[in-house]
Amino acid sequence: MHVLGYFFAVVIGLVMGLIGGGGSILSVPVFAYIFNIDAITATTLSLFVVGVTSSAGSVGFLRQGSINFKTALLFGLPSVLGILFSRRVVLPHLPPFIINRWGISITKEMFILVLFALLMLISAFKMIKKTDRQRIRKSEDVNYTLLISQGLLVGIITGFIGAGGGFLIVPALVMLLGVSMKQAVATSLFIISINSMIGFISSLDKVVIDWHFLLSFSALSVVGILIGVQLAKRIEGRKLRPLFGWFVLAMAVFIIVNELFIKQITS
Repeated sequence: MHVLGYFFAVVIGLVMGLIGGGGSILSVPVFAYIFNIDAITATTLSLFVVGVTSSAGSVGFLRQGSINFKTALLFGLPSVLGILFSRRVVLPHLPPFIINRWGISITKEMFILVLFALLMLISAFKMIKKTDRQRIRKSEDVNYTLLISQGLLVGIITGFIGAGGGFLIVPALVMLLGVSMKQAVATSLFIISINSMIGFISSLDKVVIDWHFLLSFSALSVVGILIGVQLAKRIEGRKLRPLFGWFVLAMAVFIIVNELFIKQITS
């Protein structure tokens, strides 16, 4: 099982390099179900893996001049506030049991994983759904309020469940600012790298880190994203999104069934 987990480490990087996100959608379930790590630690480790992997991918896009730093700043600063709010205010104050009555027992860990699965469902439907939206022409009428609020939302999600939010960032950059898909993917990776590392650092006093395991896993993900960035020059990531979306959908259903039904029966 651990060999399978390390294989997924490479896949995580590969997916991020091709579609500009999706790393945490794989990493959190891998940590939770293959390596049997608790949900809080799994989301924290996911932030590190996604942060390091995104940084490595950003270097490749930086050399290509594809990162829009002004956009990254406008979107990234509100995201940082959202991350700190989730990791330092919300998570520490969640009770051990969210629901513990009527024969139903939902622990904090189960609650986080189910929320993560719901996010996976939304992400999956977005990736599966075929849209032919044209890129909005850039103008002085850019809705910065919506852009900043979207950044804050992504930050809260990133901090709470360890998701980088690439599936939210890329569409926001394309539809709100009219940037090209390639530039959106590159900028998304840059934003994710900063957000994820801040989220991870803010949680170091809350979890115990196995650095040997974490660095080994992250190194394999970096290998994957370097391959993915190169493949992205020849393969349009948008064409791969529906296939990945079906895989994410299946994983989300598994998590929900396992947490809400199987664990309730066996507990």
